[in-house]
Amino acid sequence: MKLSVVIVSYNVKHYLIQCLDSLQRALDGVDAEIFVVDNHSKDGTADTIARKFSTIKLTASNHNNGFAKANNIALRQATGEYVLLLNPDTFVGETTIKECLGFMDTHPNAGGLGVQMLKSDGSKAMESRRGLPTPMTSFYKMCGLCARHPTDRRFGKYYMCDMPWDKPGRIEIISGAFFMARRSALMETGLLDEDFFMYGEDIDLSYRLLKHGYENWYLPAKILHYKGESTQKSSFRYVHVFYEAMLIFFKKHYGHTGLWLSIPINAAIYAKATCALAGMWYAGTKKMLGFSTARRKAYPRYLVIGSRESLEACRRIALKNGLTADYMEGDEKSNPDGHVRLSPKGDKNSPVYVVYDTTSYTYGTILEIFAHHHGENVFIGTYNPKHNIIITDKETIS
Repeated sequence: MKLSVVIVSYNVKHYLIQCLDSLQRALDGVDAEIFVVDNHSKDGTADTIARKFSTIKLTASNHNNGFAKANNIALRQATGEYVLLLNPDTFVGETTIKECLGFMDTHPNAGGLGVQMLKSDGSKAMESRRGLPTPMTSFYKMCGLCARHPTDRRFGKYYMCDMPWDKPGRIEIISGAFFMARRSALMETGLLDEDFFMYGEDIDLSYRLLKHGYENWYLPAKILHYKGESTQKSSFRYVHVFYEAMLIFFKKHYGHTGLWLSIPINAAIYAKATCALAGMWYAGTKKMLGFSTARRKAYPRYLVIGSRESLEACRRIALKNGLTADYMEGDEKSNPDGHVRLSPKGDKNSPVYVVYDTTSYTYGTILEIFAHHHGENVFIGTYNPKHNIIITDKETIS
């Protein structure tokens, strides 16, 4: 077995279906197995996956195990030479997996590999390449020096901003959204640390690979990452889990440092978490008391591009849901530039979603179009006639 893919799912049924559709295309000709571990979703994920994807190895947990433990359930069953940890709120280009496998085959000291992740507007996600969050690197990040001097080798180390985006390069931290690893290296370093419920486990695993003498690499093969569709980043639960993960990592790997360093780092983490919680409480209180400034709700517009049959189906969806949409018939051969020649423009009150029919355009082509031609408030959307659902970063529409 060449590759074992592991996906942990929690209440993102339609995003997971899209991820699996793209993955099956990308694995064509690859000896691979796919594991889905569902963390007790309430949206019928397990039943739907069992019905639509009969060859996938599905585990339906009876409670939420957290990200690390759920991945480990599948990793202990994996038989592939390589393993890929993949988020359900992603889709991959048709050549992405094979590019990664080819790179790992020719770099025997590579323990892990990450890729170029695109955000839903086509821009590059900074999390694609990260440096080790040493105490000083973390300090530069938390105090804002990293954001103010992103290309500085020292202050911008957290995102390794001095690296070129279009060439492979050695990095320190690989994102858990797409983390390919040599299974033999995982057996040597150990699986994901289950002390991390969510967040931080990818940093910990990356660091352990480096400690064992392996190299971590970045490859400019593209995927789309919706960046945590299943996570409510404005919730108190998110703040608690995120900053708790920071404390776990620091105590595990830097707990031996003297009080002169450990006390200020711990204080900084607690201060950052307290500020985040206070900001949420303040915003919620203002809204509850009616002091917040009323803003017109943003109603998106849609541009659908695809086959005549898909356009008709999307018209029915738009009519049913009261969407404002335009339609353009085309495919990769007749219109290889997609929406570019129309130059759609959005604004904060009316973003534009360009919805591509995935039977007329490959996932890889959609990624390439947006990577080279992304505009302000213009976002990726997809439509697959097999499932009859429009998917964007904000919602799924049927």
